[in-house]
Amino acid sequence: MLIPTLVLLFGADINLAGSLSLAVSLPTMLVGFTRYSRNQSFSVLSRNRAFLLVMATGSIVGTLIGWLLLGLVPGGVLLPALAAILLISAVKIWRHG
Repeated sequence: MLIPTLVLLFGADINLAGSLSLAVSLPTMLVGFTRYSRNQSFSVLSRNRAFLLVMATGSIVGTLIGWLLLGLVPGGVLLPALAAILLISAVKIWRHG
């Protein structure tokens, strides 16, 4: 949700938004990984191994598809798609709360 927000609300270029997303997420993930490792919170993953594998596989496949489509999908298609992702996410969050 960070990339659509950066593009739609702050007017960032899609490439800049992707780079910013990675740069901002990395420190957060490192701190989270360290904290979870110290209190053994990763033990829950062994009980949910199938779900972990599905999520990891989907992440890898999605990354590869995105990489292959990089430069092929025009900005005129990306902006409405990002807006739709934000809207769908907002509706799901609203209904969940």
